[in-house]
Amino acid sequence: MKRQALRTILFALPKVMNLKASRLPAFSESLRQRDIVAWIGLQDESIGRLLEIRDGRFRARTGKASEAELTMTFRDVATALKMLSPNRDQGDIIHAAKNFNVVTTGPDDLVIWFAQTLNMNDTAGLPMGTLMRDGSRRFTTCTNGGPLFVYVKDGKILRVTPIEYDKNDPESWVIEARGRKFSPPRRGLVAPHALAMKSMVYSDKRILHPMKRVDFDPDGERNPQNRGKSGYVQITWDEALDIVSKEINRQKRVHGPGSITFPMSSHHMWGNVGYYLSSLMRFANLIGFTRVAANPDSWEGWYWGAMHHYGNSMRIGVPAGYGGVEDALKEAEMIVFWSCDPESTNGAYAGFEGTPRRLWAKELGIEFVHIDPHNNPTAQLLGGRWLPVRPQTDAALAQAIMYVWVTEGLYDKDYVASRTTGFDDWKAYLLGETDGIAKTPEWQEAETGVPARDVRALARKWGGRKVYLAVGMTGAGFGGAGRGATGTQWARCMVQMMAMQGWGKPGVNFGALQIGAPNDLHFYFPGYADGGISGELLWTGNAVNNYQRMPHILTMNPVKQMVPRQQLPDAILTGQATGYLWDGISQEAQFAPFTYPMPGYSPIHMIYRYGGSSMSTVTRSGRWIDAYRHESIEFVVNQSIWMEGEAQFADIILPACTQLERWDIGEWCNSGGYAHHGTSLVNHRVITMQHKCIEPLGESRSDYDIFTAILSRLGLGAVFTEGCSELDWVKRVFDSSDLPDHVSWKAFCRKGYHMVAPAKESLRAPVDMRWFAEGRNKDLPEPHPLPSQFAEKFGTGLQTPSGKFEFLPELFRRHTSDNPERQPLNHYIPSWEGMRNTELASRYPMQLIATHSRYSFHTHADGKNSAINQIEDHRALIAGHRFWLLRLNPADAAARGIGHRDLVKVYNDRGAVICATDITPLVAPGVLKSYEASAEYQMVEVAGETVEIGGCLNLLTSDRPQVRGTSSMAPNSCLVEIEKWANADVFRQARAA
Repeated sequence: MKRQALRTILFALPKVMNLKASRLPAFSESLRQRDIVAWIGLQDESIGRLLEIRDGRFRARTGKASEAELTMTFRDVATALKMLSPNRDQGDIIHAAKNFNVVTTGPDDLVIWFAQTLNMNDTAGLPMGTLMRDGSRRFTTCTNGGPLFVYVKDGKILRVTPIEYDKNDPESWVIEARGRKFSPPRRGLVAPHALAMKSMVYSDKRILHPMKRVDFDPDGERNPQNRGKSGYVQITWDEALDIVSKEINRQKRVHGPGSITFPMSSHHMWGNVGYYLSSLMRFANLIGFTRVAANPDSWEGWYWGAMHHYGNSMRIGVPAGYGGVEDALKEAEMIVFWSCDPESTNGAYAGFEGTPRRLWAKELGIEFVHIDPHNNPTAQLLGGRWLPVRPQTDAALAQAIMYVWVTEGLYDKDYVASRTTGFDDWKAYLLGETDGIAKTPEWQEAETGVPARDVRALARKWGGRKVYLAVGMTGAGFGGAGRGATGTQWARCMVQMMAMQGWGKPGVNFGALQIGAPNDLHFYFPGYADGGISGELLWTGNAVNNYQRMPHILTMNPVKQMVPRQQLPDAILTGQATGYLWDGISQEAQFAPFTYPMPGYSPIHMIYRYGGSSMSTVTRSGRWIDAYRHESIEFVVNQSIWMEGEAQFADIILPACTQLERWDIGEWCNSGGYAHHGTSLVNHRVITMQHKCIEPLGESRSDYDIFTAILSRLGLGAVFTEGCSELDWVKRVFDSSDLPDHVSWKAFCRKGYHMVAPAKESLRAPVDMRWFAEGRNKDLPEPHPLPSQFAEKFGTGLQTPSGKFEFLPELFRRHTSDNPERQPLNHYIPSWEGMRNTELASRYPMQLIATHSRYSFHTHADGKNSAINQIEDHRALIAGHRFWLLRLNPADAAARGIGHRDLVKVYNDRGAVICATDITPLVAPGVLKSYEASAEYQMVEVAGETVEIGGCLNLLTSDRPQVRGTSSMAPNSCLVEIEKWANADVFRQARAA
């Protein structure tokens, strides 16, 4: 019976396909692309038929497998029926492929085309988007800054707008607090850079054709010394792909495993299929590469410091934030924003979703205090008291506040006694019994510049109130003062302060009303860091849920060699580097160093660069130029959308398209991985079908298609694609989630998004750390720590050796007692590049801090003549060039004869960058305030002087780690001088000419 069923399916298959083609023009068009003969049947050839595709039609006949260009053979009838039947199970398909129960042979490009064509049966002809009255079609997408509607007509994008929710979407959550009811707006409050998408798509800096450096000859002189200097010539895709694939093979043949590396930017385009932890990871694993081991650049002080006091390693040491919005509105009496500016940083991906919540807090009379060298936009919006602290002296201020609490009894003695260890030693240090220096408000004043009376007043008010402490990007960790030389000290102080005040009790927690919205966190949809299509289990969050929910072929990188990201240039220039691992699985992994090169592997000789510009996101950026030009680097390929940053240092440039020109799927603010349940940052959980709104411009292609084309030349394209197009993978992600229980695939494709209903009030997530404060078992909906990481009974206590909050971490006692910079006792150690470094400060008396931009997302929307560039608060148009802005106090400007919007040179021993000034009293004296992550890197020579005019301020920062024995970075510890640019008029004249 089963054998007859298989014969019937093979006989009927052409008829079914021809019927489909007659109804679906897209499917019919695909069939006309190739004429092939395939054989489908059993491996013993007892059952099988030849399937011909000619002139867009299927035909079938009897014949032998040897007559076909490609074959698809099944080990047995049961496997064949599972693979060829409608509504086939993806798990069965993957099992059959992994165990060679199905084998496809033939030219790789034909195999891919044939499989993708057959798969179009599930995707062709679907209604995509909504037809509007004006004849345009409304599509959807999601970006780093939130979901958008994209209006398209005649193949052109007309406009993009924030998503607006309709009457058919679930009702929004409601919070009752202090006699008021609060509910969020029914639209997406997206970030500025999200709304710049159209201008980025049509940027005149788009790379639209493959290009080769004019003096690069893959078969002759390669001239690495000219990278970044010589120009480019357009070549065909076939030429480009042949050069890249042949070079990959040459690297393996000549140098062996490890000679290729894949550095990438921190963030690129949104989406679960196209993200670097998805398709790039799969591509790189299939080639084999030296992994660039990233440093926790958003978590620095928390991972290397605060984590060891209380755990949370799978969150890289930051608090979870559960339930924070409702608890703060109901219970908090004051919010202290410490190095926290959510109106600029948007909680990373959440846009302005938290802004209404903070305004609700203001309406309720909750007080605000802001501790920051800059009276930032959050402080300007909310008002309250501003304490301008000198950069990187925050730990001294924190210790002085804790000193007052100790001496005046303004801390939670019961909590400290029952929930913590080591407090007596910490208390002795604050009182000066350890080192002879009492950490009084007067002591800190010389360090921080904050008057002692103000510190004492804040400490007393804080000690008598229920206070939310808002730190860093989300208000519950990340960035902030944790990205400088004293970053670990500051982050450690923050958690120590909260422990002294009863962390987890009502109204006492971390947060800025930016995280902790009462969404349904149990609805499953994978985040971008959950691995996507990568098949990678070790370096993504794939193993937690995604691999089980969406079976796909595992991929593994056979190369064990790694190089630390911050030391990659040094590894190339000096041939060696030492790093420390970023690994959230445990707290202990970071203490073991790894070295490059690793015995048995080749040093790096080829760089395959993917994604957006990252030149200005790494410290002492000038090192990277020298590394690109080093003679040991034989080949550099850059797969990029825009000509910016590192693209100008490539030998071959492959033009990628934007996310609006390809298919993908993703959820707003859902990163997954180390930011589990990050969707509590937004007011509504919104999962978007990221429509392919227009065709790729020029000859650009999606990253997925580029990877496929290269791997096809290596015979790996079919393994990479699993026979799937990007849209097929989107369908697989959809099917793997909880979406099918609530919306059909067809309806999802048409509408473009699905809103998840909020959690019922009785099922809202508990408040973070409430369980610990009340001495109960952990009740938070997070899958960590691991079962073995509880000190005693599973679910009881924190992820520390004692199970309690440790004022003096036991892990530091065990592993770093011989490191004076990482002692168990959180000593205040002045910044190695701060005002206490008197010799350096005498030459460079200004402290430069460059935080995340208010308008772009890292380098993502900056430069490329995007709409963001036109914002005068982002860049200033002077002499036809848009200069990066640098803010300084009027007193510092007057002392140097600098006026508003003058061109100035900011410099130190590492380099010089030209910026335009913004003179404002909102910046403390002695401080220069700007943003990191300029997408532009543009060195020019003016009157014999070489300067950078793109705004790459990380040219000036030190590559020294925060503390010894870590792979950390400290960009906000940077001493510079500033002066009116002497050659500004020469520059203007040259531009005018």
